[in-house]
Amino acid sequence: MKLPSGRTTNSIAATNVAIFLLLSLAGRIDDAAIVGGFIPARWGAPGLLDGMAAVPFWLTPVSSAFIHAGWLHIGFNMLMLLFCGRQIEHVLGWSGTLILYAVGAYAACLAQWIAYPLSSNPMVGASGAISAVVATYSLLYSQQQVRRIGPLSSNLVRMLWLAAAWIVMQLMIGYASGSDLAGIGQIAVAAHIGGFIAGLVLTRPLLRWRFRKRPQVIN
Repeated sequence: MKLPSGRTTNSIAATNVAIFLLLSLAGRIDDAAIVGGFIPARWGAPGLLDGMAAVPFWLTPVSSAFIHAGWLHIGFNMLMLLFCGRQIEHVLGWSGTLILYAVGAYAACLAQWIAYPLSSNPMVGASGAISAVVATYSLLYSQQQVRRIGPLSSNLVRMLWLAAAWIVMQLMIGYASGSDLAGIGQIAVAAHIGGFIAGLVLTRPLLRWRFRKRPQVIN
């Protein structure tokens, strides 16, 4: 199977790998996780990292998505990103892909904060943002025929089925790995769910925006 080219997806993946290699070689992954990871407790305690050159809290959903804990962590994330991301970029274009990725990162952190607002442990990794990419990929390339149920359109039914399946799968993974819903330090179950739901919600608006009719210039 030949994947379509995706310059934006490739650039995001390359940046992730480059940052991981630099931090790994310098032995600064743990330090980067503290100053650049998403720490839910910083919302209610802005001075938690006073005296440290920490990334502003509102930017940590972005910075945390470029920090990975180890080779397996970044390897699996980048594999999923390249496979799903290049195919959705073929449909949504570079700008739609960037919007989806960024919103997915913020939605993942929001879900993590809702699940564990007082946690002071940093969350790192691109899996929340990538979950949004996976959700859009699932909607765009799903071959399963879905019928409407009462007032619910077939598209909404498909979204609900995908969301339910993803949530159940993430809860099972979290249970098997010993993570709770917040999954800090292990698997960020809540973040995966938040990112995936954001991807489901954003897919149709991004498609409409991508293929919107542009005004014609009349000479």
